[in-house]
Amino acid sequence: MSKYDICIVGGGGHVGLPLGLSFADKGMNVCLYDNSKERMEIIGKGTMPFIEYESEPILEKVLKNKKLVVSSDINSVSEARYVVIAIGTPVDEYLNPKTRDFLNLFSQLKKYLNKDQIIIIRSTVYPHTCQQMIRILGEGEGWHIAYCPERIVQGYAIKELRELPQIIAGMTEKALEKAVELFSNISPKIIKTSIEEAELVKLFSNAWRYIQFAATNQFYMIAHKYGVNYDKVRNAMMEGYGRTATLPSAGFAAGPCLLKDTMQLAAFHDNNFQLGHAAMMINEGLPGFIVEDLRRRYDFSKINIGILGMAFKADIDDIRDSLSFKLGKILRFYGTNVYYSDEYAKNATFISKEELIKLSDVIIVGVPHSQYRGLAIPAEKEVVDLWGIIKN
Repeated sequence: MSKYDICIVGGGGHVGLPLGLSFADKGMNVCLYDNSKERMEIIGKGTMPFIEYESEPILEKVLKNKKLVVSSDINSVSEARYVVIAIGTPVDEYLNPKTRDFLNLFSQLKKYLNKDQIIIIRSTVYPHTCQQMIRILGEGEGWHIAYCPERIVQGYAIKELRELPQIIAGMTEKALEKAVELFSNISPKIIKTSIEEAELVKLFSNAWRYIQFAATNQFYMIAHKYGVNYDKVRNAMMEGYGRTATLPSAGFAAGPCLLKDTMQLAAFHDNNFQLGHAAMMINEGLPGFIVEDLRRRYDFSKINIGILGMAFKADIDDIRDSLSFKLGKILRFYGTNVYYSDEYAKNATFISKEELIKLSDVIIVGVPHSQYRGLAIPAEKEVVDLWGIIKN
């Protein structure tokens, strides 16, 4: 008999930890395995290593009732009925997927896996990766692999795991059946697909969001160059007109998923994904657009510029792939003094928003943290606010 119902590999991360908490909260015996001993110690003491709303009370509860244990011992993988792989899948410096890194890690796990287990891939994977995993384990040897991609918004995983449908695909009927049985504990609806469909569901979803952000950011650039307030244009477009109701506000499209998954899709389609490449050029080019607009009006050697918000999205503490840092680097390249501030992310070089406002001649809103809404900024200071949350 297995010691755990579930072992989550990468259980200390943004995908694995909320998932483990959700299962443990439903009374299942969960082991979080992660090779980061420091992070596991933090979690084991009842503290979340990052912002995840609604998670702290659950973590305290499931540690107390011993439904959740943390481990940095890889042997824990062999002691569970279900093994969930929730590790990151990075891209290289050319924005191609580093599939080999993922498969190498899987090869290391192989000796701790057995054919009685259900192996569930939670990570975003390059198409056909699941087939390659079967080859690593041994074709025709009765392995049961399911692909159940995550689709949560970071910071709100606990809420969304109980609200969003779960896509489930299996390499075998048993894998499909058992994965459905598992996720039925936490998901309101199960959607069964083929492996190939599930792989594309995840990539298409993130690429679609990234393209939407690119469209609105391109609109912003056009309106700004034309001397028109884009927020007013957008509000007029949306008011009482359902066809434009989903148009997002302009702003930085960043983080560890949207660009990466768009580029994975491009690589899979022989670099013939024109929409994806155009979206990347627009979204990644937005910091440069802001800088060039300011350079036309200011001598950068004589002003200070502050960036409010260094996380990659609002009201979280994750700075991975945040475009605020890219913006800061470009500004410094042109010789201006730059100050950083954030309400959630911590860094010894960051200053308070009050000090940043006092020291800066130009203030750029990098991310729309809720604390910035209604922020009082002196009229003589220019505010660059793509998000439309500050009025000065």
